[in-house]
Amino acid sequence: MNKIKNTLLIVLMIFSAYSCDDKIVEIFVANSPIYMSYEDLAKSVKQTNSRKLNIPGKIYFKDNYLFVIEDKTGIHIIDNADPVNPQNISFIDVPGVVDMSIKGDVLYVDSYVDLVAISLADLNNITEIKRIRDVFPYTLPTYDEDYPLAQIDQEKGVVIGWEIKTIRQEVEDRYYPVYWEGGMFLDAASSSNSFADISGSGFGVGGSMARFGISENTLYSVDDSMLHIFDITNANNPINYGEFYAGWMIETLFISGDKLFLGGRDGVRIIDIVNPRFPQYLSQFRHVMGCDPVVVSDTLAYVTLKGGNACGNSLDRLDVLSVADYSNPRLIATYMMKGPNGLGIDGNTLFVCDGEAGLKVYDVTDPLKIDQNMIANFPGIIAVDVIPYNGLLFLIAEDGFYQYNYDNLNAIQLISKIEVVPIAK
Repeated sequence: MNKIKNTLLIVLMIFSAYSCDDKIVEIFVANSPIYMSYEDLAKSVKQTNSRKLNIPGKIYFKDNYLFVIEDKTGIHIIDNADPVNPQNISFIDVPGVVDMSIKGDVLYVDSYVDLVAISLADLNNITEIKRIRDVFPYTLPTYDEDYPLAQIDQEKGVVIGWEIKTIRQEVEDRYYPVYWEGGMFLDAASSSNSFADISGSGFGVGGSMARFGISENTLYSVDDSMLHIFDITNANNPINYGEFYAGWMIETLFISGDKLFLGGRDGVRIIDIVNPRFPQYLSQFRHVMGCDPVVVSDTLAYVTLKGGNACGNSLDRLDVLSVADYSNPRLIATYMMKGPNGLGIDGNTLFVCDGEAGLKVYDVTDPLKIDQNMIANFPGIIAVDVIPYNGLLFLIAEDGFYQYNYDNLNAIQLISKIEVVPIAK
């Protein structure tokens, strides 16, 4: 609050000196953007030595390798051939990365506004093989909300950080501030060891918080409102097929057969991708405002709703939907939670990351009695997202990357952990 007061005292609406162009000069303390030019961005992907996990994000698994995004910085590669002793083997610098997916031995990632294809054919020599420029919305990194934003000049490149300083900027008389919401701008006036390599076939699996997904020869990526479609028949040469309007404030993407389930703050949308290049909207299940990843198994969809902050309402819950009729999804059960994030499903076993309540494991054989059939609870973990796979559960939490063996559901065991090492301030 003191910062805000000091800022207001410093803000000087100087002179109100109108020129013939009706300009006003403002001087104030603000988040001033630090840019990376588009030319430097195009040369930024490179392989480096392994490093500690600092701010881990999305997770992905393929061919005994785990890929963990370091928030907007790059991707950790972890050799998980021995889950009891995972080895952090390498790091890929990818500025602006938030999401990823893999087909064969090609890794697809976002790098601010670009889609980048990266070859994993030789894990000792990871290289960029194609870049499709300017296909994703222009995004901003987190900033100090005690200070306003200075004007952004997209012509200078992408914003990779901020510095707090006094700025002087000239604005139009009818200047409207630019707000940031859900990954899009809104105008307020209009609102070197040797390792085994990644296999050249098949796909990997991501967590429930993913915005990237692959169905056969098509890569899908969703932002706040648009579904981006890429042909990856030739994995080394992705082709941009364009965009499909997906809705409002979309957050996650889950593929089940020939259907896309999009989790948004106002509900779950179901999209038909029988014709992968021409998606068709089928239906939407509307719920109260909340952050809501979704996973699907057979005719049931499981959705976590998290309230508070940017997510909206104060309700925290797990919803179970019947999607037997894709054109008419129906709510069949609701269970209260503490602060749910991601979730995963394997057969009749549901894994829920329930914030400060930790990891919860349920038998969902009877979807109407889930709360009566908790198998296990691992408190004391701020769990974020999970991937269950063949008896192994990969869990990313605020303090580290955890692995559990759940072959015996009556004796789920933590078998390894890679600690997060916070960045010194």
